[in-house]
Parts: sequence; structure tokens; C-alpha cells
Amino acid sequence: MSKVAAIIGGGVIGGGWVARFLLNGWDVQVFDPDPEAERKIGEVLANARRSLPGLTDVALPAEGQLSFHATIAEAVAGAAWIQESVPERLEIKHTTFAEVQAACAQDAVIGSSTSGFKPSELQQGAARPGQIMVAHPFNPVYLLPLIELVPGEAGDAALVEQAKAVLASLGMHPLHLKKEIDAHVADRFLEAVWREALWLIKDGIATTEEIDDAIRYGFGIRWAQMGLFETYRVAGGEAGMKHFIAQFGPCLSWPWTKLMDVPELTDELVDRIADQSDAQSGMHSIRELERIRDNNLVTMMRGLKAQNWGAGALINAQEQAMKAGTVMAARADDLPADAPVLTARRTVPLDWTDYNGHMTESRYLHAFADATDRFMEMIGCDAEYIQSGGSYFTAETHIRHLDEVHAGAVIEITTQVILGEGKKMHLFHEMREGERLLASGEHFLLHVSLETRKPSPPSAEIEAALVRIAKGHAGLPRPEGLGRAIGGAR
Repeated sequence: MSKVAAIIGGGVIGGGWVARFLLNGWDVQVFDPDPEAERKIGEVLANARRSLPGLTDVALPAEGQLSFHATIAEAVAGAAWIQESVPERLEIKHTTFAEVQAACAQDAVIGSSTSGFKPSELQQGAARPGQIMVAHPFNPVYLLPLIELVPGEAGDAALVEQAKAVLASLGMHPLHLKKEIDAHVADRFLEAVWREALWLIKDGIATTEEIDDAIRYGFGIRWAQMGLFETYRVAGGEAGMKHFIAQFGPCLSWPWTKLMDVPELTDELVDRIADQSDAQSGMHSIRELERIRDNNLVTMMRGLKAQNWGAGALINAQEQAMKAGTVMAARADDLPADAPVLTARRTVPLDWTDYNGHMTESRYLHAFADATDRFMEMIGCDAEYIQSGGSYFTAETHIRHLDEVHAGAVIEITTQVILGEGKKMHLFHEMREGERLLASGEHFLLHVSLETRKPSPPSAEIEAALVRIAKGHAGLPRPEGLGRAIGGAR
């Protein structure tokens, strides 16, 4: 399958799709009659380039080629995925799909970003109805992983599986809905909350800021990592979900909400909402708010990544797929023993920078510690081995900060074994951005029994792998700065 995507319509959502595909190594072909489309997409890409690569601890593949085309036929030529993001008017979508299907490959996925139309409505009059499916994303498309995938009864099963595989490879979660329904699933929840929020404002109960505080400081964070039902299951305590329903179920008959009704959106109510929103957020431009949002999302999702939970588990799965078949997944026996070993290649994320605008000193240690962990994994001291009761503990560390580096930079760490025998392991790491040496990290470690917490011999297999590399590295030049104390001669 070719890694070529066609994006039809380059607004906020279309631009997000461009970024998601392009930054994951796909060539992207865009059709949008708006003369400002290239500029607008360029601005979305600028935000995506500074935020998306920092989600993973493995550098994303080389960016694909972006091109703009004068016709839909040109844009869809050779595309394996075609994403429609034109205005929410059914006649426009039907015309667009007719042009797309007249020129595209029959085995290409045609996804629609629609939040309002069902697939059966989109497929009306189509040459190949089964090729068209709802692929509804959430903004920003380049960061949020959920895609509501709704093929409808006419959906081509093979194309649905193809679509799910492509979305997963982009680090996204395809939520395959087996039945179509107005507004799909997620937007129905959003609509319910929106209706209630309108009443709370109209009745003078809360302002826009107070409503947002209720969400972002409370259940919104819980929902972000656990959803609705799992959150309520936890709320039920040891007795579980049945206890929760028994305890809180009767509340459903109480007049708590007005979800079956909605206030009229009079000029007065619209003005009140707009004025309150201006007071809440008007001091920031839209681009500033987008960057604040992106910073928050990256930080939250990286936090979830550390726990291998929710959206973070998707990032970890994407990382494993990106490592597969590369040196970042190799074992010691698969690598030559006479050259420093590549133990890290990653992008410096947004939350690794400090008040000076460069990578904070603690993150140098973080990066070198990850490189040490990767080297341990290579020689067999992996999670399974550690679970069995043995590991290496760091006894000494010395870091030289030689040059600064900023968020978005792709850094590589190579590791040289200075000593590897018995319980002892002495590593020397060098961190570079391209040819520029940024820092060195010298680590001395001892193998320890996790039962006694005292030094102990490693397994024969680990020691053999370590000794093999140590002997090979013995012939390498002595690294500059090796063994240098603070303030010592260079």
C-alpha cells in the first residue's frame, strides 16, 4: 500500500489531518479552492511540528512530501487514503465524493470528517458506496487519537480493516461503530453537556469560566484517562459497578438536568456567552490558546504514557512499532562489538525545556538514564530479567553540559563500554544533535540482587554479552572527558 494521503478541504480539521499524515511519513496531496489554504495549513503544521514529535520517545519517520493541487482528480491520484473535510452540506459532500470516485483507486479508503451525517446519507448515489465511511476526528487531529469509524451497512469489510490498520499506524484509536446514529457517539455526549451548560448560563447559575473549571479541574481529567463507566466503577469502591448504580441510580429520576430541553439561543444569551468567554480568554490570541492547549495535551498524554494507560498506551504501542526492525530493538548479539552503540534517538519534547528556553539539566540525566536502560535491555537485563530478581544500580554519574539544545531537536546518544566484567559496568554516553556534541554522561553501575539489595554477579548470559562488547570497545579511542572530575583539567 502506498503511503500517499489525499486531503480534500484544508480547514482546521483538514489541516490537522495533513499534519497527522505528513509527520508520520506519508506524502500528502491537498485540494482546497481557498487561495489562503496553503498559508492556513502551514500555520497548523507549524504548531503540529512543535508538539506531535515530542509525544514519542522514538523520533517520528522522515516527514513526507506536501503538495497542493488544482483539482480533486490530481489530489487523489495514487492515494491510499482520501479524507474529505468539506463544509457540512450534504450536496457539497455528494458532489465531492462523485469527483473523488471518478478518479481514485477502488481500493482506497474514503473517509469523511463529518460530525453530523450518517454514512448511509454520505453514500447516497455513490458509484461505490462501500468505499465511503465516516472517519470523524477530534481537534487537534494531529494530537488527539480518537477516530469514530462508521462504515454503515454498505461498508466494505476489507476496507474497514485497512482503515483501522492505517489509523493505528498513525498512533490513533479507531472506534469502529457497528451501527450508525446521528452525531455518532462522542458528539452526543458533547451535545448533552453543551445543552446543560447553556441552561446554567441562561439561569445565571455559572459563568463560562466556572463551567470550564468544573470540567478541567474535576471529572475532565478523570475522563481523559478512564472514560465514564470505568470512572464510575471506581466510584463504586470494592463493591463495584452494581453498588454504584444502586447508590446513584435513583438520582436519574430527580430533576437535576434539563437535557430534554434547550434554551432558545436568543441574541441576549449569545451575547452573554460571548462576553463571558471574552472575559475568560480574550487576553490570548487563538494561536496562543492553541499552543497552550497543545502544551497541556502533550504533558498529560506523556504522563499517561509513563503509566501505559489510556492514550499513553497508544503512544507506547506506536513506539514499539517504530522501533521494530531497527537498531533500537536489537540485542547485543545482533550488533557489531567494535563501535559505540546507538542507545537513543528521540525528539526533545516541549516539557523538557526550562526558563532559559533550552533543555533543562535534569533532562540530560533523564536522557542518559534512558540510554543506560536501553543498553541494559540490549545485554539481556530487560523487564523479564529484572522481574526475576536482578538489576544494575547506578553508583556514580558525571555529566558534562557542552552545548544547549531546544525543544523539537532530534538527539542521538551513543554508548561506549569502558569496563564490563563481573558485577561492574562502566558506560560513557555521548549526546549529539547531528554532528554537534551536546553533552557526555559517565555512569558506573553495579549488578545487584533485588532480594538482598547488595552487589551480586549477573547471569552468565548477561555477563557474556557485556564482556563481548567491552572487549570490542577496548580498542576504541579513549573518550574525551572520561574520568574528569569537576574543575579538573580538560
